[in-house]
Amino acid sequence: MSGTATARGTTVSEAVTRAPVRHRRIVALLTGGMAAALLLACLVSAGLGAYDIPLGDVVDSLLHRVGLGGAELDRVAESVLWNVRLPRVALALLVGSSLGCAGALMQGLFGNPLAEPAVIGISMGSAVGAVAAISFGLTVFGDWTITGCAFFSGLVTVLVVYALSRSGGRAEVVTLLLTGIAMNALTGALIGLGIFVADNAQVSQIAFWQLGSLAQATWPKVLAVLPCALVGLAAAPLFARKLDLLALGERPARHLGVDVERLRLVLILVVALLTAAAVAVAGVISFVGLLVPHLLRMAAGPGHRFLIPGSALGGALVMVSADLAARTVAQPAELPLGVLTALIGSPFFFWLLRRTRRRQGGWA
Repeated sequence: MSGTATARGTTVSEAVTRAPVRHRRIVALLTGGMAAALLLACLVSAGLGAYDIPLGDVVDSLLHRVGLGGAELDRVAESVLWNVRLPRVALALLVGSSLGCAGALMQGLFGNPLAEPAVIGISMGSAVGAVAAISFGLTVFGDWTITGCAFFSGLVTVLVVYALSRSGGRAEVVTLLLTGIAMNALTGALIGLGIFVADNAQVSQIAFWQLGSLAQATWPKVLAVLPCALVGLAAAPLFARKLDLLALGERPARHLGVDVERLRLVLILVVALLTAAAVAVAGVISFVGLLVPHLLRMAAGPGHRFLIPGSALGGALVMVSADLAARTVAQPAELPLGVLTALIGSPFFFWLLRRTRRRQGGWA
């Protein structure tokens, strides 16, 4: 009898010991796999298009530029690669990582897997600021005017959604989604007003924000969004432990020393910064921040120590791949990037809604 108990105790002990090891292996495998896939996607995206550049030539040109050998390409290929393709790849990396990281923060902040900047209106709210800057010809902050307006309007949007979705001291899933639907309707109407007062040239720019695209990527745009993205991406992992504690509930988190309201305020600022950085250069890109963190959570668990940087890495991979598909699937035409991500992300969101409802036994 005691031998059986000892054997069972040993088995349980071994299982407890092996669980962290298995989790570390999964995290390492996911990180390595996504990093390798991202590198390959970047190289392929830099080579494929209306003017194809062989993968080996892309690598040679990159090595030549950094002084590690390689060889310079002909004038046309060099111009296409460095003035058209690589700025677009760099912008896709920044936008995807920003949206993926913002999605992970939103889901941790609201304590549910359905939160995402576009779903609850932050992306469209940021677009309102950008559209207003375009429609009224604002140049208050120079090259930073659109980004600044997008940041301010995105911040206001997320604060309103957060305030209206709280009930009994917590943000409820259904209230959050319904508030997001109402906010998207409101911001859509404001964008419509912007179109009404804009001239023809401005209308075409506004259409860019609504459909989402990286077609106008340039190195100055990359440099314009780089500070916002880097600040947000660098700050986000610092709150991983506090988000893990917040997942236990507000009261336990407070007992463990977390200033919940201050944490939420700071994270709202970080999410608004990341979302505004993405919207300011790419327009409204939906579902990246919803799909990537949730898939990683299903694969590696809810720990934010991996989830936040992993979502940034996964978001960059999804965005580079989606942009490549948008450029090549319907050549010589180019699909709007926001439309493509919505077509892919919407079915996943429907499945996620049904799965969550079934697990909770209904919304009531």
